[in-house]
Amino acid sequence: MSDISELETRITTALERINAGLDKWADRPAAVTDEVDQLTRQLEDERTANAQLSERLSALKTQITDKVATVEVEVARLHDQLAQSEATADTLRKSNQELRSANDALRQAANSGVVEAELINDAMVAELSALKATQQADRAELEVVLTELAAMTAAQTTNVSEEDTHA
Repeated sequence: MSDISELETRITTALERINAGLDKWADRPAAVTDEVDQLTRQLEDERTANAQLSERLSALKTQITDKVATVEVEVARLHDQLAQSEATADTLRKSNQELRSANDALRQAANSGVVEAELINDAMVAELSALKATQQADRAELEVVLTELAAMTAAQTTNVSEEDTHA
C-alpha cells in the first residue's frame, strides 16, 4: 500500500506541476497578444509617418520644380537682356569709332589748313550717331533697372500677401 500512496503522491505532485505550467502558458498568450497589438500600433504609426513624409516630399518636389521653372524664366530674361546690352554696346563702340575717325580727319584737315565742309558734315553725323547710341544704351540700362524694380515690387507684394494669409 505504501507504494500506492507514494505513487499517488507522485502523481498528485506531477499534476500540480502540470497545472502550474498550464497556468503559465495561459498567461503567455495574453502577453503575446499584447505585444502583437503594440507592434501593430507601431507599424501603423510608421505607415502614417511614411505617408506624411511622402506627402512632404511630393510638396517639396513640386516647389523645387516651380522654383526651377521660375529660375529658368529669369535666366532666359537675363540672357535676352545681356544680348540686348551687348548689341547696344556694339552700336555704341561703332559710333564712337566713327566719331574718332571723323575727328581725326577733321584734325588732319585743320593741320593742313584746308577745311572741307564734307568732313565737318561727316563729323557731325558721326557725333549725332554716337549721341543716339549713347541714348539707346542709357534707355536700355534704364529699362533693366525698371524691370528689376518691378520684379522686386512684385516679389515684395507676394511676400506681404502670403504673410497676411498665414496670419
